[in-house]
Amino acid sequence: MPMMTRDVLLEMELEEDDEEDGDIALENLEQTNVSGFGSLKSQQDFRTPEFEEFNGKPDSLYFNDGQRRIDFVLVYEDESRKETNKKGSNEKQRRKRQAYESNLICDGLQLEATRSLVDDKLVFVKVHAPWEVLCTYAEIMHIKLPLKPNDLKTRSSAFDNFNWFTKLLQVDESIIKPEQEFFTAPFEKNRMNDFYIQDRDTFFNPATRSRIVYFILSRIMYQVRNNVKKFGINKLVNSGIYKAAFPLHDCNFSTPSEDLSCPNERYLLYREWAHPRSIYKKQPLDLIRKYYGEKIGIYFAWLGYYTQMLLLAAIVGVACFLYGYFTEDNCTWSKEVCDPNIGGQIIMCPQCDDECPFWSLNVTCESSKKLCIFDSFGTLVFAVFMGVWVTLFLEFWKRRQAELEYEWDTVELQQEEQARPEYEARCTHVVINEITQEEERVPFTTWGKCIRVTLCASAVFFWILLIIASVIGIIVYRLSVFVIFSVNLRKISNGTDPIQKYVTPQMATSITASLISFIIIMILNTIYEKVAIMITNFELPRTQTDYENSLTMKMFLFQFVNYYSSCFYIAFFKGKFVGYPGDPVYWLGKYRNEECDPGGCLLELTTQLIIIMGGKAIWNNIQEVLLPWVMNVFGRCRTVSGAEKITPRWEQDYHLQPMGKLGLFYEYLEMIIQFGFVTLFVASFPLAPLLALVNNILEIRVDAWKLTTQYRRMVPEKAQDIGAWQPIMQGIAILAVVTNAMIIAFTSDMIPRLVYYWSFSIPPYGDHLDYSMEGYINISLSIFNTADFKSRVKENPYARSKYDTCRYRDFRYPPGHPQEYKHNIYYWHVIAAKLAFIIVMEHIIYSVKFFISYTIPDVSKSTKSKIKREKYLTQKLLHENHLKDMTKNIGVIAEKMIGAVVDNNLRPKSD
Repeated sequence: MPMMTRDVLLEMELEEDDEEDGDIALENLEQTNVSGFGSLKSQQDFRTPEFEEFNGKPDSLYFNDGQRRIDFVLVYEDESRKETNKKGSNEKQRRKRQAYESNLICDGLQLEATRSLVDDKLVFVKVHAPWEVLCTYAEIMHIKLPLKPNDLKTRSSAFDNFNWFTKLLQVDESIIKPEQEFFTAPFEKNRMNDFYIQDRDTFFNPATRSRIVYFILSRIMYQVRNNVKKFGINKLVNSGIYKAAFPLHDCNFSTPSEDLSCPNERYLLYREWAHPRSIYKKQPLDLIRKYYGEKIGIYFAWLGYYTQMLLLAAIVGVACFLYGYFTEDNCTWSKEVCDPNIGGQIIMCPQCDDECPFWSLNVTCESSKKLCIFDSFGTLVFAVFMGVWVTLFLEFWKRRQAELEYEWDTVELQQEEQARPEYEARCTHVVINEITQEEERVPFTTWGKCIRVTLCASAVFFWILLIIASVIGIIVYRLSVFVIFSVNLRKISNGTDPIQKYVTPQMATSITASLISFIIIMILNTIYEKVAIMITNFELPRTQTDYENSLTMKMFLFQFVNYYSSCFYIAFFKGKFVGYPGDPVYWLGKYRNEECDPGGCLLELTTQLIIIMGGKAIWNNIQEVLLPWVMNVFGRCRTVSGAEKITPRWEQDYHLQPMGKLGLFYEYLEMIIQFGFVTLFVASFPLAPLLALVNNILEIRVDAWKLTTQYRRMVPEKAQDIGAWQPIMQGIAILAVVTNAMIIAFTSDMIPRLVYYWSFSIPPYGDHLDYSMEGYINISLSIFNTADFKSRVKENPYARSKYDTCRYRDFRYPPGHPQEYKHNIYYWHVIAAKLAFIIVMEHIIYSVKFFISYTIPDVSKSTKSKIKREKYLTQKLLHENHLKDMTKNIGVIAEKMIGAVVDNNLRPKSD
């Protein structure tokens, strides 16, 4: 590789800089010599790319000579042809770009420029990495490349003779041929003969070539100011010097390329993966990984596996839902609520001060029927099942992930990963490495790191408090608007009015509050996204994996509070601290706390989950599908004047949408939030896995369609696993056991009903001769004397009421009892039963979870043997070849030494 003999850098005057990151300095790799830092006096000092006319081949992926492959494309707008030409600013941008391109050429890359056929202001700079450059940087980046074909045979399955059904789901191997597997090792130039090089043009596949070129583009400097060096294609794109930088798609997604040498991988992915007719087929993961890189491949592998596991959860969830639906007619307590002679005769106390009227219990008849479907014995069974399911999913995914690590050569990825250029640029402090006892550079001292961590943690904590403040605002809205609904809905309705039948004040309050909560969630998401990126940039993680993990934890903490806080409020706080009508509890000293329906808050929690999950899915689909499609259509309309012209591949790709800085981060985040809804609150909504399953089946194809048709090709990246999302899911799985146990114990009425059935329906507490649910409604509603009402404004707002007593949801002694309005014995029995249920359920599920985790190894036996086999063959092949070379060299040296000794012995001695 021709080394850089002269680095073209600009010493520029102090001027306003429009870039975001500020001045930075770069410590170059030893393989890249950085010399002279002089200022350029004339444009003749630049080495510029040659301009070539488009050769009329729209499917070509090569320079005009047809030999050099295009590995990357840079796009800029010619300053001399801009309509608003600010000479000073444009000249500075032009000089920076020319310096950057000159340094690329000096570093060994080859450039060719072509002007746009549609917009003559645009210039496309095509980048090609020669063989020597690829080899040099493959060694620097520790890229694993083929040593020899894999000789380990796949173990045949006992069900191979019955796989006629699975063949329907598989991708046709005659269309997408299976990739040949190799044993691999990190590339070394001095051992090039040991690698499986049959053709230099195909030894580095297009994804690897693009990754190497992007590595170079991210580290090339273009300016020095105040001894601070500025570098990298990302900085140039952010500042507008370049409009875009991307690798090319290999062909059009809808039609194969006319170039016979083109593999048409994009076309195959669209046809067999992204097209709606392939929705039932398995994903071609190896081709996805080959075309887009391991990072995207591991995402779709995880999403596909998660969707497969959801199928089992959805089946069990539907079964539990159907059990509740078909046993609804046997729900005795709901019948009592709807019975005019029971529920119609029970007068409930007003649920707010002064203005709220008395109301009849049977107005909640419809909601009580719906509640019977979800608050049944099947819900308990499903909650226990989901606690085991989530463990099975995580453990089996670890095994699948280990298989992919081996198959995709990412087992030792952490040892290969390079430091981010932004981190390298800040390494100005010299410290002594504790292991090597050698000097190394770090971006900040230990004290500086502590300050950064403290500031970052404080910022995250502040934003979480802001989310909590918004939740409190929603609660205040609930408390204030409930009074309005209570007064107005009952004034305009009568006993048979459909409004009163289906829309209760609690239901109206819940729906409107859920919609407002969803809107606030979306707004805060948009704001916090930028804040989280700023905090992580300030934190300055070393590698890209560290960066993404740090950002992931910050974003998830925020999203966790943002999405789940309202659900936690309804499940565990609403209706729990309300006091009783004569002595209510006030929120913030002003608003009377909300009460649940007589059947509990479980139905309201279900409503909240449906609105947030459904609204989130609709909003995400609009963002992921409609928005990029509209943007692309708009971009094509702007260039309609040149639509008749044949445009090259790089110009077609330029008019697609960029993927974004964070890539798949939001795709993971969307699925993990969904995973939380499916596991944390599944006891209130057993159909959640079914909705998630349907959504994910569509999500896989929508994401595939989006990547193959609407977005530019992403820079391929390596990834060993799903990163910080794995421990996040494990944390959710542990928390889900607690939340579901507490939902069944405290949010639903299952435990009070069981206590009544087994203890209080029969003597000595009950009047029934046999166990029964009859009379449960009467015992679950306490009696209150309307003469004991109090008001902050006047003595008793209900003194002239025609009702002497009313009922309210609690377990307290009636008026006239020696301990009137104190909790009765039934209350303490229920509390003891709830606590016992939580302890027993948690211990049983945690025991099963830990047993499953212990018995299922993270790496299967066959995968372990393959990894050991590859290490053995790699060491054997490389070391044996090395020993052969050493033996040969030692033999030559020994022969020379023996020859010299013989010559000395035969030489006559002089006197």
